[in-house]
Order: sequence, then C-alpha cells, then structure tokens
Amino acid sequence: MTKLNLDIIGGPLLVLAGLALPFAGADYLMGIAFNLAMWIALTQSWSILSAMTGYVSLGHVVFCGIGSYVFILTNGTLPMPVALACAGLAAGVMALVIGLPVLRVRGPYFVILTFGLAELAKNVIVQIETSLGQFSRLIFDAPALDTLYFIMFGLAVASTAAAVLVRHSKLGRGLVAIRENEEAAEAIGVPVTRLKLIAFVVAAIIPGIVGGVLLLRTSYFEAAQAFDPVISFSIVTMAIVGGMGTVRGPILGSLAFVLLSELLWARFPQLYMIILGALLILFILFMPRGLSGLFERREARR
Repeated sequence: MTKLNLDIIGGPLLVLAGLALPFAGADYLMGIAFNLAMWIALTQSWSILSAMTGYVSLGHVVFCGIGSYVFILTNGTLPMPVALACAGLAAGVMALVIGLPVLRVRGPYFVILTFGLAELAKNVIVQIETSLGQFSRLIFDAPALDTLYFIMFGLAVASTAAAVLVRHSKLGRGLVAIRENEEAAEAIGVPVTRLKLIAFVVAAIIPGIVGGVLLLRTSYFEAAQAFDPVISFSIVTMAIVGGMGTVRGPILGSLAFVLLSELLWARFPQLYMIILGALLILFILFMPRGLSGLFERREARR
C-alpha cells in the first residue's frame, strides 16, 4: 500500500477515533487525548515555518502565551468563542509585527533570537501583571473536559489540514525552495521575504487559540507557566522525533512524546528532561528522518 493510500485511509480513521474518544467515558484517557491533540496542533503549526523553511524556532511558545494572556483579558467581557478568536488574532498580529525584523536573520542567530523574544515577552507580561497587582488570574465556570477536548481536537485537525494545504500549495513550494537555497530562490524570483512572513503569521494563529483553550483547562493564568520555554523545546523534540518535513511526523512525534511523558513523568520527574534530551540526540544522530522515516523505508520495500 502506498504512502498516499495510507494517508487517505489513516487520516479519516484517526479523525473518527478522535471524535469517538469522549464516549469512552474515562477522564484520565480524555486528559491524555487532550494533551495529545494540543501537542499535535502546536507541532504541526510550528512545522509550517520551521520544517518547511529550515528556520528552526525556539520561540513558538510566545504565540501560545500571548493567546493565553489575551484570552484571560477578554473572556469575562466577550463570549468564549470570540475570546478564543481574539487570542488567535492577537498571536497572528504579533507574528506580523515582529516577523520582518526576526526573519532577517538565519541559522543559529534565528534560533537564539526567537528564544530571546519569547523570554522578553514573558518578562514584559510579568512586569505588567506585577504592576497591576495580578500575580495570577483565575477562570471560573470553564467548560467540561469533553467540550475542551473537542475544541482542541478541532485545532489539531485544523493545524494538520493547514500543514497539508501549505505543503501542496505554491506557498509550500516557495518555502521548500527557501529551505534548499534561499539565495538561489530569491535570484529566480521567489518572493522570499513575503513567503516567510506569511508562513510565520499562519504558524502563529492556531497556537494563540491553543493558549486560550489550555487556559480553560488549567483554569488560571500565570505568565511564567504560559511562556514556559519547555513548551518550545518539547515542540522541537516532537518534530524531530516524528520526522521533520512530513505531515505525519508531528503526529507520530506527539504520540511518542505523550506516551513517554505518561510513563516517565510520574516515576522519574527529575530525569524527565534529561531523558528527552538524550532521546533528541539519539534521533538526530541515528534517525535524522525520525519515526516517519521508518514508515517510509518500510513502504519503499513493498
């Protein structure tokens, strides 16, 4: 069976399984599925820019954090769906504002700059909240877990669909050209700056909404948690483990990450990040195409 056939069959089956999950009636299982959907949404959105162009970002959490902050400010005034839309819009606007200067640098400079911007945003929000005497903000009357799961599952599907559409569009072809050789792409007429900026903005919107939904799940906002750099590191880890450059990679990487977290976090919390770091190194050295590369090799033999 070809890769295309597997994707055509497997995609709808995964969607149906995700929609049927709430009827299993287990809150623990629902919580795991919520986390899985969240990581898929974040990693797929990250891949739209970083995997397609090679501009590896360590600041993707900034869009999630900004979305959380805008949501906590608007949720009491606006209906929840509108507040979530505002969260995504705010993240997109932020990406548009910072995109032009940020995307001028490449390689390790881009990695460091995106990480620094996320930390800057976190500290700015912390200072704003401190000046207002708000060290944390609470949310009351949040929707039930199954409702939040359906929203997050929808974001995971939307993020995956966006990744597929971008990959098979003129935008995607331009982004791949940038990844292969940016100077050559620009020389043959590819609008490099515009394409990178579009991808940067598109990649920011869903994380902003994810931040709002995650806030409903945790029921409180605290800036250090909303802008936790571990979120960005985890996204990059999942993308590499699953396989960068493929749509199925973020799904496989997120699944492996969530299962590993459930197995290790409760038992070895002190070793958790060490194990993730070691796993990342092993995949980079011995499985650079990640888990999706294993599937591709198996399919090639058939």
